[in-house]
Amino acid sequence: MLELDALRYHAATAPEPVLRGASLRIEPGQIALVAGRSGSGKSTLLELICGLADPSQGVIRWHGKAINARQRRWLCGLVFQFPERHFLGLTVGQELRLGQRRLPSEKAEAVLQQVDLSGLSFQQAPEELSGGQQRRLAMAVQLLRDPKVLLMDEPTAGLDWSVRSEIIELIGELSRDRIVLIVTHEPELFESLTQPDQRWTLRDGQLQPALIPC
Repeated sequence: MLELDALRYHAATAPEPVLRGASLRIEPGQIALVAGRSGSGKSTLLELICGLADPSQGVIRWHGKAINARQRRWLCGLVFQFPERHFLGLTVGQELRLGQRRLPSEKAEAVLQQVDLSGLSFQQAPEELSGGQQRRLAMAVQLLRDPKVLLMDEPTAGLDWSVRSEIIELIGELSRDRIVLIVTHEPELFESLTQPDQRWTLRDGQLQPALIPC
């Protein structure tokens, strides 16, 4: 179980705290949804969970045990809102092998199949892929790390409607063995994936149960 207990975050350069006591609990195998307006702190919440930042106050626990930033980085995989801006490899193969120099080709091919990118050339440049393929490649990179918690920041942003539905279906499949936490300003797109008790709205720095219009 992933538990956020009264997280508070106040960046040194910000006049007001971004988070003011945010709390939630998510069980493995569940898809959770956090909705909120742009600037409400959704991306900051994910950065805290995955260990890219530390809360000013509060605790993050995994199965009841408090975990530090380094432990959270091992536990979590983060797919950024526009992952194509974060690609570092010159080819698909290089991108998949970042941090995994000895990655077997069979394992790379298997994870591409898992995200419906079977047959994609390892020599192709990531910037030559379509928006949907780039989003799938970013998921594949994280899945190679076998994260117990997969964090997704606006996973359908910038995609056309037909590709959005494919990505949403894929997210549902990826939740079988892990927690998936989605943050979005379009919660209606993901309601079919989530149970009512796994939906929150981030408002005024706090997570409010169930979806409340933003």
